[in-house]
Amino acid sequence: MAKRERVVRMSVEQPLWRALTAYRVLTMLYAIGLFATAYGRFARPWLAIAYYVVLSVWTLATLPRLANAASCTKRFLAVDLTIALLGILLTPLADTHERILDGGPTLPSIWTAGSVLAYAVKGGWRWAALASTLVAAVNLVERGAPARDTVHNVVLVWVASIAIGYVVEVARASERTLARALEIEAATRERERLARDIHDSVLQVLAMVQRRGTALGGEAAELGRLAGEQEVALRTLVSGGLVPLSRVSEDAALGAVVRVVDEPDDEEGPVDLRLLLAPYAGARVTLSEPGSPVPLAPAVARELAAAVGAALDNVRGHAGQGAHAWILVEDEPDGIVVTVRDDGPGIPEGRLAQAEGEGRLGVAQSIRGRLRDIGGAAELISVPGQGTEVELKIPKDAGGPGASRGRAGTR
Repeated sequence: MAKRERVVRMSVEQPLWRALTAYRVLTMLYAIGLFATAYGRFARPWLAIAYYVVLSVWTLATLPRLANAASCTKRFLAVDLTIALLGILLTPLADTHERILDGGPTLPSIWTAGSVLAYAVKGGWRWAALASTLVAAVNLVERGAPARDTVHNVVLVWVASIAIGYVVEVARASERTLARALEIEAATRERERLARDIHDSVLQVLAMVQRRGTALGGEAAELGRLAGEQEVALRTLVSGGLVPLSRVSEDAALGAVVRVVDEPDDEEGPVDLRLLLAPYAGARVTLSEPGSPVPLAPAVARELAAAVGAALDNVRGHAGQGAHAWILVEDEPDGIVVTVRDDGPGIPEGRLAQAEGEGRLGVAQSIRGRLRDIGGAAELISVPGQGTEVELKIPKDAGGPGASRGRAGTR
């Protein structure tokens, strides 16, 4: 029985919430301690006591709110910041004017920074900037005029909260990237496991049907050929996940196979050339392509795929039924190169010119003409006895007004 891998995600911001919870409790005790040591110098100590009762109850009752980002709601943050700002504004009423001018602390003291930091951890540096700006404005109102120590404290809270908010945003982005990478790794391992299972079962059966059908001949040979093509398609699918199974039908009159290519319905965005070339792969046609998409304009991609189909038609018609063909797709910096090569007898010298003079325009129009219309070029190299190679080149920004909109290619 296969073991299922479990991906354990670590939250990079969870330690920040725990630290913030401890900070709020400690700074609450610190603010109360400062008040206790200066109790006799307060003008209205009962007002300060009432505020500290509210502050203590609020801090202890809302500890679960700081468990994570989901429980720390916008409403909680608004009330929390309001309590901090209210404490700053009550300071001139509870304390003496002389102590305030001498730089005495506000009623919430450094507890206020915890409220601002909650904004930073929850919403990033923008939320932190908003909260710290409000705290700065209220501090200036409480003091009556800008003072050196007040400005120093305001700037310190403002810079620290924004920096922490930015770090939190970067950490969250890194966490999402790591989680995505872990998911891709797990999916890749699962696909490899499925590929092994398919190789040990389905692909082996299809290969056996192909061999037995070829040996028996007749209708069994045709069944073996179809099994071989499906084996190649399935093998490509489990290795790259790209091959859309083509709908294959037999034309008895022409003895040709018509492959109807399922093209993307979205005509506005680019088309992955690999999806259009994948149905050409079969028992005698090997397709080699990049591991990443090869995007082209829809009309250009269709014309290029049709030119490849025309080249394969020539292989089937002139190189013999036993010939093999190879399709190589190269995504180069300045363009796309598709090469179709076969192991047939090659083309005798002067044969192409003779065929064009006889009105056979397969190479001249179906291949070179198509590439010319979409801004590319086709080069044909053939050595008698060593096969034929057709190289199709197009720039990545190619586009042709005469691009065909046909959806079928005949081989």
